[in-house]
Amino acid sequence: MCFVPPGVAAAASPRYDRRAMAGPDVRAQLLVAATRLFAQRGFDGSSLQDIADAVGVRKPSLLYHFASKDELRQAVLEEVLARWNDRLPRVLVAATAGTDQFEGVTREILSFFAEDPDRARLLAREALDRPAEIRELLKKHVRPVIANLAEYVRKGQARGTVHSDVDPEAYLFHMVSVLVCGVAFTDSFGSLMPRHAPEGSPRERLLRELARMGRAALLREP
Repeated sequence: MCFVPPGVAAAASPRYDRRAMAGPDVRAQLLVAATRLFAQRGFDGSSLQDIADAVGVRKPSLLYHFASKDELRQAVLEEVLARWNDRLPRVLVAATAGTDQFEGVTREILSFFAEDPDRARLLAREALDRPAEIRELLKKHVRPVIANLAEYVRKGQARGTVHSDVDPEAYLFHMVSVLVCGVAFTDSFGSLMPRHAPEGSPRERLLRELARMGRAALLREP
């Protein structure tokens, strides 16, 4: 037992919540909360305490899983890209599925962002705040998919099903940009549309129209 002189308080050791050390569940919850807050407020506008509070753990418990805010940010981006890599085989299968290629690819990519809009919001913020870093991540994880889809566009041009004047890579760049920004800004810019309409919710209508625009710009009428 250590002797503590009278009048001198013992140094407090960091306190970890038991459930924060119990397994991967809290780590996963921290990643979800960090993704949401980084997407809504930005990296600089979100503190570690905010993220810990959102999950209901102490800040030292968060630091048990992630040693720093930068490490947490990297883990968040890696988690989003890991989910993208999980979806990637389905995108590639859709790209080689025959006559319904466009609908299949569009459905898979739209659903990836639509099922969790914070993915799109996070990428939009990171692209503006840290363009050099996000550029390298896109080169590694997204460029191979773009190259594959560009080849599909060129094959369609050779068959006469795709407009001959389409620039494959430029078309795909614009479609990805519009898709990410469209999903990211739906909650704010969606206020420009009526919430109750026979065509559906603003999100449903915006995603449906995005798919129609992409199809019309790419495919020739049969």
